[in-house]
Amino acid sequence: MSPPRAPGAVGRAGPGTPPEDPGTGTSTRADTGRPDPTAIGVGGRDPTGRRHRNPPAPLPAGPDAPVRAVSRLGDPHPRQDGPVDLRLVGPAAAAWAAAAWALDAPPGWVAAVVAACLAAAGALLAVRGSAARSSFGHRPWGEWTVASVTASLLCLAAAASCAGLQGADLRRGAVPARARAHAQVTAEVEVTSDPRPTRPRIRGDHAAPTAVLFEGEVRRVSWGDGSEEATRTPVLVMVDAARPEATGGRTAGEAAWAGRSGWTALLPSTRVRLTARLAPSPIPDDHVAAVLRVRSGGPPDVVGEPSRAQRWAGRLRAGLREATGGLDPDARALLPGLVVGDTSRVTTELDDVFKRTDLAHLLAVSGGNFTLVLALFAGPAGLARRAERRGLAPRLGISLRGTALLGGALTLGFVIVCRPEPSVLRAAACGAVALLALATGRRRSLIPALTAAVLLLVLYDPWLARSYGFLLSVLATAALLTLAPRWSEALRRRGMPARPAEALAAAAAAQALCAPLIVVLSARVSLVAVPCNLLAEFAVAPATVLGFAALAVAPVAMPVAKGLAWCASWPAGWIARVARTGASLPGSGVDWPGTWTGALLLAVVTAAVVVLGRRLWGRPWLAGICALVLVLVLVQPPALVRIVTGWPPPGWRFAMCDVGQGDATVLAAGEGSAVVVDAGPDPALVDRCLTRLGVSRIPLLVLTHFHADHVAGLPGVLRGRSVGAIETTGFQEPAEQAAFVRVQAAARHIPVTRAVAGESRRIGALDWRVLWPPPEPAPSPDDPNDASVALSVRSAALSLLLLGDLEPPAQQALLRTPPGAALGPVDVLKVAHHGSAYQDADLLRKVAPRLALISCGRDNPYGHPSPATVGELRAEGARVLRTDEDGAIAVVGAGGGLGVARD
Repeated sequence: MSPPRAPGAVGRAGPGTPPEDPGTGTSTRADTGRPDPTAIGVGGRDPTGRRHRNPPAPLPAGPDAPVRAVSRLGDPHPRQDGPVDLRLVGPAAAAWAAAAWALDAPPGWVAAVVAACLAAAGALLAVRGSAARSSFGHRPWGEWTVASVTASLLCLAAAASCAGLQGADLRRGAVPARARAHAQVTAEVEVTSDPRPTRPRIRGDHAAPTAVLFEGEVRRVSWGDGSEEATRTPVLVMVDAARPEATGGRTAGEAAWAGRSGWTALLPSTRVRLTARLAPSPIPDDHVAAVLRVRSGGPPDVVGEPSRAQRWAGRLRAGLREATGGLDPDARALLPGLVVGDTSRVTTELDDVFKRTDLAHLLAVSGGNFTLVLALFAGPAGLARRAERRGLAPRLGISLRGTALLGGALTLGFVIVCRPEPSVLRAAACGAVALLALATGRRRSLIPALTAAVLLLVLYDPWLARSYGFLLSVLATAALLTLAPRWSEALRRRGMPARPAEALAAAAAAQALCAPLIVVLSARVSLVAVPCNLLAEFAVAPATVLGFAALAVAPVAMPVAKGLAWCASWPAGWIARVARTGASLPGSGVDWPGTWTGALLLAVVTAAVVVLGRRLWGRPWLAGICALVLVLVLVQPPALVRIVTGWPPPGWRFAMCDVGQGDATVLAAGEGSAVVVDAGPDPALVDRCLTRLGVSRIPLLVLTHFHADHVAGLPGVLRGRSVGAIETTGFQEPAEQAAFVRVQAAARHIPVTRAVAGESRRIGALDWRVLWPPPEPAPSPDDPNDASVALSVRSAALSLLLLGDLEPPAQQALLRTPPGAALGPVDVLKVAHHGSAYQDADLLRKVAPRLALISCGRDNPYGHPSPATVGELRAEGARVLRTDEDGAIAVVGAGGGLGVARD
């Protein structure tokens, strides 16, 4: 009896398989008795099915023959068993394409394609059988091609069948039909996902109310005529969120989230009864048949408790949230996402920062993060049979296959805790790649494992074939398995140490393959993605492992879990700081066409950069010059930018930022210092404007009133800058935006004061006086616009009047006050309310501006600025500039030397 086969050996005895040498356990050639290195599969074929007509020189036999080490834990130095096995790539790609097409294809077309594929596959199988008896069967390329095409046709037919059936099932039934009529229904819905908040959006001067979203299946529905119907129709449930009147130290988004705690506490598999209005899905060809809009303000009517497994998972998730509740805001938001995919605490601003640096995969569960936990247990997957010795399992004496089985159990628990949603399934599939490498002990099994995982997932859920997230996961994993090892080896040959080479190769390879798809989604290319991923990578492992430890310990020892979470907050905080620093760089990204043509162009540019990088490696002077140019592009020193672009102009006194449909203006108060008036609707836009102006210190931030188009960009103003104080109007409406400002200020320990008419301040050559609103007692305004802070400003010899969003009633009242009556002609007027038609003609004639500036968004739905207002200003002799046409505007000089510059 021969000794046990080494874990790296594959194949089995069968017809045509050479016998094994009893001394080495390797296959031998029948004619020479020597070990045959080509006999690694059935019939002497390699993994691609090809026969070795000209095998390499045989190894020596006898006592001097090399003996491969046999170990229960695997070979410490695994060999590459021939070329990469790509046999499943074709079938997986065919199944993917077929599923994406068949989901909304006519059933007749789907049936015809399936029948044609089955017929063609049957014909090929018949040809292959007859070819086996001819010379064609002895051509490696011929037999392999027939087998590959046959498998692709069969997988295509299977995927088209699954997708066609699921698509047809989604469209049938009364629910999709009644949704087109917007019918009112009472439905019993089984929750299938975790509830999540909508992202705050700005609509004009208001922030759109947040809502709670979750996916579910309608199990029973009652129509208005009293009839009932049992069904299994997937829907999206939207519950309108209540306006938070108080936030108690949380962000406005978290306060609104807490306002629906009854709905947000729902666990998957819970059944609820609700009354809602049906509506068609807002996304064509989506995986839900309709939207259920719930407008009732009450708690959910639970009619069925969640399953035991989901209750267990819910306790674990709640324990992690409690353990991380006392951490810093960034760590408190990031850790639950890294560990279990809970992004309920991730703010819009933090989400934007991670997206701008291409670190968004760290905000939620990913295959890479979960593989870290597997690596702790079983060892790194990249060198399965050698590196698994460094895991916990070998130290416990667990065999290789036992390690894979326990890893599979860990994966199953991971899917239950993190919910079997598409993103979690992608992560589990990527983790399963590592498990299969452990089970087989061959590194080249990773590619077949990835393609097999893709094939099975597409057959299980055909909607994944249309998921950009799924495609990004597959591309990133493929890059790590194909490009990264080769690039790492190339870097090591050029003298780079092994660990830095592996890290750089992995980050660069994933970015190279994923960037063309990311640009389609974001219309932007991040120039800091690779360095940010490199810097964050060192902290991902400790944050993830400690986070999982806190998750496991929380139900039994909360103090210990809080200690682990506190330890994990340090690497999590580092990741957040890397993202914020990268996003704050002026040249962190460039706009790019967000089309498939743009994606193709970026792929060509990426290939050119790779080729150029290989040529520059041996030329240190050229490489250093290119690195210096890249650093200058990223940092964009103000002095250099001013020389190249002329922005900002030397000696600028006042600037109006281009922030879309909103207001954000800047008064220069010294080198790197400025008084900012309003923050606009978008944090990214105002942050970019202030960065380009070189503003790092803000002694005072004035928020004229609390409409969202003036305050929603506040996080962008505060990002990376010291702010001395915030001054606002005393009229606290809209309440949710006023609360948002207070919370943002409190989080950074910035005092908030109230502006009152008659107040005067001075900073260097800049001085200003508050003209409006009047002190109490005064009648409350009917609209927040009429409570806007109005300022009369003088910067050296330049005079300005900033009117906020004052409407004609407040403008007329301002003229009746002593400060208003004393107003005279000014150099610059910030026209009230984005140049709307509602202006007081007497005020415009009294101030007679030389330069009238209007901040408004391109193609805004309000018709701002009004042609009548623009015409009236020009009739008074003013030069009118507007941000929707002129971009950002800077004012220089005064008197006869008054001038403007545009960005």
